[in-house]
Amino acid sequence: MLEIRNLHAEIDGKEILRGLDLTVPKGEIHAIMGPNGSGKSTLAYILAGKDDYEVTEGTVTWNGENLLEMDPDERAKAGVFLAFQYPMEIPGVASMTFLRTAINAHRKSRGEAELTTPEFIRLVKDKAETLNISMDMLKRPVNVGFSGGEKKRHEILQMALLQPSLCVLDETDSGLDIDAVRIVSEGVNALRSPERAFLMITHYQRLLDYIVPDKVHVMSAGRIVRSGGKDLALELEKSGYAGYGADAA
Repeated sequence: MLEIRNLHAEIDGKEILRGLDLTVPKGEIHAIMGPNGSGKSTLAYILAGKDDYEVTEGTVTWNGENLLEMDPDERAKAGVFLAFQYPMEIPGVASMTFLRTAINAHRKSRGEAELTTPEFIRLVKDKAETLNISMDMLKRPVNVGFSGGEKKRHEILQMALLQPSLCVLDETDSGLDIDAVRIVSEGVNALRSPERAFLMITHYQRLLDYIVPDKVHVMSAGRIVRSGGKDLALELEKSGYAGYGADAA
């Protein structure tokens, strides 16, 4: 279970999160929606351990462990995965090399043997096929020359291979056409599990047509200001965020 209590955070002396409380049990998908600048991506970065942000107050625990005391690599080993809104390109690093290094690092941390080359290729082919990712695409450097949809599918492929227990998706639908949204959503839905929690950050209800959340939260000015079921997203689609104010951080 992810438990966030009274979380305050700032960047360059500017407060972004202002007493955020949130609980996401295992086995559930929670969506966070809200106006631009409300702190949604800041929350995602803090969960992953991005060092630009300073937590000034509050606690964040995952399965009873204090995430705020862990380095980013320790969080990853504890099962935390962040799919970025804008996945970065890594010139000179082949996608297959990147994926194999990440998988074997996780296996080593669990005391498991590294995958052999044939085992790794079989695993990647199996997962990539469901996401409409060709092996030719994976011969390229990480995200270099990828379209927006390819970058997002590559993120979901990483998630499918690493099998994290806490998946944080920061506007995964951003910049995707309807076909890409469907493919990415199918990849996420295939990972739903009683032992896995999802926190999805999105502006638009359309993603939630494909990935149906257990709960929807509205975030404004660095706090969760309302929570409800999936129908809350439909309400927001109609009414927008005017009722929650645009006085965002």
